[in-house]
Amino acid sequence: MKLRPSIISLIFLGGIMLFACSGKEEEPRRLPRLNETLTNEMSDTSDLARLDRDMERYMQEWNLQGVSLSIMRNDSLVYSKGYGWADKKNDVRMAPGTILRLASVSKLVTAAGIMMLQERGQLSLSDKVFGDDGILNDSTFTAAIKDRRYFDITVEHLLRHQGGFTTNAGDPMFSTSTIMQRYRLKSPPSHETLVKNEITRKLGFTPGTSQSYSNFGFLLLSMAIEKITGEDYESWMTENVLIPAGCFDMHIAYNYYEEKYPNETRYHMQENDELVEEYNGSRTFVERCYGGNDIRALSGAGAWVASTAELSRFVASIDGRPEVPDILSIESVREMTRYINDETYSLGWNDTKESGEWTRTGTFSGTSALIKYYPDGECWIFVSNTGTWRGPRFANHTAELFRNSRTKYSALLPARDFFTVSGEEE
Repeated sequence: MKLRPSIISLIFLGGIMLFACSGKEEEPRRLPRLNETLTNEMSDTSDLARLDRDMERYMQEWNLQGVSLSIMRNDSLVYSKGYGWADKKNDVRMAPGTILRLASVSKLVTAAGIMMLQERGQLSLSDKVFGDDGILNDSTFTAAIKDRRYFDITVEHLLRHQGGFTTNAGDPMFSTSTIMQRYRLKSPPSHETLVKNEITRKLGFTPGTSQSYSNFGFLLLSMAIEKITGEDYESWMTENVLIPAGCFDMHIAYNYYEEKYPNETRYHMQENDELVEEYNGSRTFVERCYGGNDIRALSGAGAWVASTAELSRFVASIDGRPEVPDILSIESVREMTRYINDETYSLGWNDTKESGEWTRTGTFSGTSALIKYYPDGECWIFVSNTGTWRGPRFANHTAELFRNSRTKYSALLPARDFFTVSGEEE
């Protein structure tokens, strides 16, 4: 049984001390700051030298500057390594503690926050989003709505991409300069301004009757978290979701290289990728991954940065397994991973199959991320710092890499757990 209902989390000496309050004394278990603890050398073993060569060949095939790979088995982090360059211009190699943009993997983090609020009785998945009785009941939003179907949108509709939003006129989260022109704005819109303008448009379908992948819907969920908690999205998620999960170094990204976090990678496009107009209407042409889009404005739809090691720790905290205490109840985990049919999105995950395989992908300029959680308890996580011409379809090739690698190397993975302080083999 998970310890979640009886866990007290204390920040202590740069880590977390977890105590099981079950009526008998147990030794506290200190969670390390993985990005400061892990090194590439800790994952070096002769048995897995061929895995290293396969990863390097894959990087060469797709012209990737750098890749981070972490492998978890039964909630134990058994492998975590960086390949290639985090920042070649400054002679920085990719390492387990390098943080990278997660793109839409961020939606899994946001979904966990929503489920936590439901457990605390602060919202329900059936709650309406707009209208006088909705979460985002700002009078300016209500007055802006012309299509009455907006008032039927629920939290669950947004989680499952069933809110009625389409990208027929472009994705509003990646069309900042166009939106500025459309609504005659002199600067990039705030979240509130963006929502107020976008909800004047007619929905593409009646909420709940179909689905269309929507970054805008997850922005609304991020704003709902802020409205309910009265706190900034990043701050509340960090304190209530990420730190309890043992993730100390996850942040909302910035847009430019000069703004990056100290241990964040440099992002790259392919050499033949053309410059694009800067997102803010400056009419300056920039590299697509640095100023082509307002990454920070994506918020919970796609703006988190993290290492694959800490991302593994987060997944271990929402997977329902007994080895690592979950931050969510088993009921919430089951609801997030419940299979409905092949056409229906899961909650936060892209899809969760009847077999028990779960998938979460993320892609935008300069980033490709994939989480594959398998029925046998293994979880493989890959994030690169280089865009490819395949775009979102690149994840299919990485999934194939995982399948082949599992066949060859799963039996060779050592029995150890880098989630512990020492990382020594058991």
